[in-house]
Amino acid sequence: MTAASPKVLVVEDEESILELIRDSIGREGFVVATATSGEEALAQVNEEAPDLILLDLMLPGISGLEVCRRLKAQPATADIPVLMLSARDGESDVIAGLEIGADDYLTKPFSPRILAARLRAALRRREGGAQAAERTQVSAGGVTLDRERREVTVDGARLELTYTEFEILWLLAATPGRVFTRPRIVEAARGADAGITERAVDVAIVRLRRKLGPAASRIETVRGVGYRFAD
Repeated sequence: MTAASPKVLVVEDEESILELIRDSIGREGFVVATATSGEEALAQVNEEAPDLILLDLMLPGISGLEVCRRLKAQPATADIPVLMLSARDGESDVIAGLEIGADDYLTKPFSPRILAARLRAALRRREGGAQAAERTQVSAGGVTLDRERREVTVDGARLELTYTEFEILWLLAATPGRVFTRPRIVEAARGADAGITERAVDVAIVRLRRKLGPAASRIETVRGVGYRFAD
């Protein structure tokens, strides 16, 4: 991947939307390839993997959700960021896509400038992703986490967090901008608190925001889906 001209595969069957996306992100410096069906998208990825994929969920033939599942199931393509496009009433599909491993989503209609910003953020996360599993410290927005010491500070002031609160904050802060569903947060935070529920995640987020003080706004609620740490 080259930083100057990352390649984006846009998978969209509506010609007007496809043209809008191609023109707008092309002006932002992206190299754009297109596909109008799930089958065509998979064939193109197998031939030459793009740097990231913008994937409509409602496609003829193989659905966008199935395309995402297949890509994330293959080691050769699993780390390609996938940003999903969905109609506003596609909440269940969005959640399913994020659970499979999609990086982010946009609802239609969307701002071309926001789309370009989301694409760049996904590329930044991909570049840092290879080291993320081995990282022991994370710093973002004045919040610093030390996994070995299990310490959290905000602008130098130490916080006292429970096991669950620390695990949730680590998950979110380690990949700023990425949306995590409540089930995914539950999975990451189980540990000693094996009985944690999706409702308990919401309660833990409320406590976290209270403890984070001026940094509380970094944890953003994605309505109907889950949470993310502001990028």
